[in-house]
Amino acid sequence: MRIVADENIPLLDEFFAGMGDIRRLPGRQIRRADVADADLLLVRSVTRVDADLVAGSCLRFVGSATIGTDHIDRQALAAAGIAFASAPGCNARAVAEYVATLLVGNAVEQGQPLAGQCLGVVGCGNVGRAVVHLAQQLGMRVLVSDPLLPAGAMPDAVQAVSLSGLLAAADAVTLHVPLTRAGPAPTHHLLGAAELHAGRWQLLINTARGPVVDNDALRALLRACPGRRVALDVWEQEPRVPGDLLARVWHASPHVAGYSSEGKWRGTAMVYRAACEALALPPVITLDEVLRARGDRIDMLPWPGELAALMQACCPTRADDARLRASAGADGDVEPDAFDALRRDYPARREFAHYRVIRGAGPGKLTRGPETETPQVTAAFLGGLGFA
Repeated sequence: MRIVADENIPLLDEFFAGMGDIRRLPGRQIRRADVADADLLLVRSVTRVDADLVAGSCLRFVGSATIGTDHIDRQALAAAGIAFASAPGCNARAVAEYVATLLVGNAVEQGQPLAGQCLGVVGCGNVGRAVVHLAQQLGMRVLVSDPLLPAGAMPDAVQAVSLSGLLAAADAVTLHVPLTRAGPAPTHHLLGAAELHAGRWQLLINTARGPVVDNDALRALLRACPGRRVALDVWEQEPRVPGDLLARVWHASPHVAGYSSEGKWRGTAMVYRAACEALALPPVITLDEVLRARGDRIDMLPWPGELAALMQACCPTRADDARLRASAGADGDVEPDAFDALRRDYPARREFAHYRVIRGAGPGKLTRGPETETPQVTAAFLGGLGFA
């Protein structure tokens, strides 16, 4: 069996070497000729899989080791008789931890307690639910806007509101919707000029897809209202990042919010299981077995004295921001090659559950605010955030 795979998919040999010969290619450079005689195609979000790519091929299965599918023409695959699977939820925890780290870091920089603030979560799928859980653990009040959420599926202690109601009430807004241009609730430019100028929010986080926010309208907003903070992990023009927008956002990163090692590993394992099912092959290995063979174990993490510093030690959002800004050219733009290199060479990042925190003397605090406004960071509190 012949397998063509994005070179950035981890654990390819561990899961797929037993199926056949693997040819690794840069994801953006996979072309029709590369898959013409392949049986399996394994991609991430940077490869557009459409009718032109698969025309005349021998493909039997396409797997995307990602949660999003906007880069896949599923109708074209179905018409060609090619099975497809993605990895929904594989990196939900990673994205949620990234968002929580940004929320805590912003609260510290602003000198405001995070507990009691209102977080608006737009989209309540796998990622949105994980964000809701961490926000509640941090003491935030949570509103959710998701017109596609089935009745009775709202998380506990969360109020469902319209998008306009959410924007009017939330102190911070975070986006967790797929990119869609049709259907009952399209999300392309979900936040345009009117939505961006609405409400009282002071922090907007987008770790979903770049075009969910109209980046031209966002640029205009930040020129007019420089006090509002925006954190962008995704960009409407990516892999190019425009310098004039990069200079105005509070946090910038190269589409890596979901780039935990665990998230990537889960994605590969999920696609492997789906491939086995589609090809009627018995699975011969699990992710737990792979990790045991690699000797993966819980690591000890010294308590640095502040929750923000602890979270940065695991989820280094500031370092991600610094690397992206340092990669900008003389004109201020980040070019596609530089953007892709940051993703390809992204340092290994483990999720909170990989660490057991070793506490030192003295209680840690959520922020640097008054003691009466900041709950103590206890072992139970850290466990609620997911630490081992």
